[in-house]
Amino acid sequence: MRVFIFGKDGQLGKEFIKYFSTHKEAEQVFVFGHSQCDISDTMKVLRIFEELRPDVVINCAAYNFVDKAETDYKSAIKVNAVGVRNLAIASRELNAFLIHYSTDYVFDGKKENGLYTEEDNPNPVNEYGKSKLLGEEFLKEETEDYLLFRVSWVYGDGKQNFINKLLSWAEKNPYLKVANDEVSVPTSTRTIVEITVKALKEGLKGLYHLTNSGYASRYEWAKKIFEIKGINKFIKPVSSDIFELPAKRPKFSAMSNKKISKELGIEIEKWDKELEQFLSH
Repeated sequence: MRVFIFGKDGQLGKEFIKYFSTHKEAEQVFVFGHSQCDISDTMKVLRIFEELRPDVVINCAAYNFVDKAETDYKSAIKVNAVGVRNLAIASRELNAFLIHYSTDYVFDGKKENGLYTEEDNPNPVNEYGKSKLLGEEFLKEETEDYLLFRVSWVYGDGKQNFINKLLSWAEKNPYLKVANDEVSVPTSTRTIVEITVKALKEGLKGLYHLTNSGYASRYEWAKKIFEIKGINKFIKPVSSDIFELPAKRPKFSAMSNKKISKELGIEIEKWDKELEQFLSH
């Protein structure tokens, strides 16, 4: 099996690289960052596919600047939509299987009962969410051989995640204010990689929600991080409105992982237990 990984410098890309360096499912793994291949460049993408002929393509490349996307929508669209379409077209042309990741931010957070399932209709409330949803639509239009995973509140080895930001804020401030009215599922890159590989081996196709189990507010997540790390600092629960961020966030975007769990015959670790394992390693 010959594998392409796009987005090698992000936390999910790094997790996949780590996985394939210790597991031998793939004979060859080719990794690409933006400087090696801008996925919005149609001809460059096709050229690389024709030259190296992958069997499996894992797209971890994404524009994740939620607030910046409100004014820089063009850049978000280039990566999250046009780039995905290019990968889908190239995968179809070269008979490669495409794995792509979307987000809980495709939902508006207004569901009144239960977690979001794959059957719920997306309705993004910000430009980032719209760009990711467009990427989903392009993917489905251009190829049938894909796995599309929606993930949420992703953390792993990397600086750009909530955990590292929180720990940095804790060093600089006497106490912290954290939103208690935004709820989703903290999900580790380790979980995402593990389930992705299982799904690939089982020959699954289509759309799945891939998260750890349970859900939490940002405030509850922050409290748990401090508890595990033994940090004795006051966290004040507040409304997200006080931060006056450019992009609106869905209030409740927690997704159910029942579909993927059932089809693989597994139970996915609860978010707090997974967090403990991550922070204690």
